[in-house]
Amino acid sequence: MEKVVIVGGGLAGLRTAEALRRAGFEGELTLVGAEPYPPYDRPPLSKAVLMGAADDTTLDADLDALRCRPLLGCRANALRLAEAGAGGTVTTTAGELTFDGLVIATGATPVALPGAGRRPAGGPAGAAADADGGAAAGTARVHLLRTIDDSRRLRAALRPQRRVTIVGAGWIGAEVATAAANAGCRVTVVEAAGVPLAAALGAEVGALTASWYAEAGVDLLLGRKVVAVESGGLALADGGWVDADDVLVCIGVRPETGWLAGSGLAMDDGVVVDGSLRAATEGGEPRPDVVAVGDCAAWWSARYGRRLRIEHWDTALNSPDVAADTLMGRPATYDPVPYFWSEQFGRMVQYAGWHQGAERLVKRGDPNGRKWALCWLTDDRLDAILTVDRPRDLVQARRIMAADGRIAPGPLADPEVPVRNAVPS
Repeated sequence: MEKVVIVGGGLAGLRTAEALRRAGFEGELTLVGAEPYPPYDRPPLSKAVLMGAADDTTLDADLDALRCRPLLGCRANALRLAEAGAGGTVTTTAGELTFDGLVIATGATPVALPGAGRRPAGGPAGAAADADGGAAAGTARVHLLRTIDDSRRLRAALRPQRRVTIVGAGWIGAEVATAAANAGCRVTVVEAAGVPLAAALGAEVGALTASWYAEAGVDLLLGRKVVAVESGGLALADGGWVDADDVLVCIGVRPETGWLAGSGLAMDDGVVVDGSLRAATEGGEPRPDVVAVGDCAAWWSARYGRRLRIEHWDTALNSPDVAADTLMGRPATYDPVPYFWSEQFGRMVQYAGWHQGAERLVKRGDPNGRKWALCWLTDDRLDAILTVDRPRDLVQARRIMAADGRIAPGPLADPEVPVRNAVPS
C-alpha cells in the first residue's frame, strides 16, 4: 500500500493511524475529520466537561510525528471503489482523495426528535440548529450531545433553577441528569419505556436503577412518550406537559454511514465487516483494502455467534490494531468481551459481556445497597456481569469470560467470595 485514507477524526481514526505506523506502514496517511478539532476523547463530554472539571479532551497525539496529514472540518460525501483490492476514491468537501487502503471510522450520530434539534444537512457534526444550539425561536432549546461543542453549549445552560428535561433514561441521559442536578437545575427525565436502561439491560435490571433518580432529586417520568417540543416545554402523547427551558435528546444514535450510499459496501446497522474488520460488498465478498472500526462497524463475533456493533470507547480504542494488521495483510481477529462503563448519581456502573439469551440471573449483594453486582449465566457459563461500585468483580469476571467462561453459581452468589474463586477447579 502507498496511500491510506482514514475517514473519521475521533479516537478510532487516530488509533488506527498510530497502529498502521506501528505495523510498519510507511506510505501516505491522511485523516479526514468532520469537526475542526484534532482528535479528542468523547466519554468526558457527558461527565467531566459537563461538570466543569474539564474543557479540552484532546487526545495526546502528534499527527506530525505520525506523518499523518489531517483534513479537519472536512466531510466525506461519497465513496467510489475500484475493482476488488485495487482501492478507490473518497469524495470530500476538500476534493477527491485516492487510496489503496481505506479505514472507515465515522462513528455515530444522535437520533433527534422529529423537527427539533436537527443539525443542518451538510454541516459539520456538532453544528446546532440555531446559534444557541436550540430549536426554533420561542420553543425550549433542544440539545444533542455528541461533540465537544455540544457539551460546552449544554454546560452553559446548566444553571441553578434552570428547567432541564432529558428525553431518554439511558446511559447518557443518566449521566447528564447527574451533571444537571449537581449544577442545581430542576431536572426531569422522560422515558418511553417502563424502566430506565430497558433497552440496554432489560426491565428487571433496569428497574433497579429507578430509585437513583429520586435520590438525586431528579423527576423520572416512565412510560411517557414525547410528541413535540413547544414553547416552554414538551407535549406528551398522553396529553401531559413538562415545563422546560432546555431539552436534551438522548434516544440513541445511528451509525454515520450515509456517505457510503451507492458505494457497493454492505450495510446492516453499520458497515458489515468480518472478524478481521474487512468491509463486505453487497455481494458478500470481503474487501482486503477496506476496513471499518469503532461505532460504525458491525463486526462478526465468533464468540457470540452474531454480528455486534458496540457504541463504546473500548471498541474505538482496541479495534484499530486489528484493522491495521488486516490492511497490512497480516492475519488478525477482533472478538473481545464487550465492555463499557458509566458514572451516574455518584456510582461507577460497569458492564462486560453479552447477556442476550442468558438463562438465569445471579445477584452478588443487595441491589438496594450501594455496592452490588448481577451476573447472567447459561448453565455454568458466565455470559455477562453488571457491577455497581465493585470494579474488582468486573475485572475478574471479564478475564473469566475471555477464557472459557465456566463458573460455579453458588460461590458466585456470595459477595464475600472473589469472582475468580468461583471458577471450578
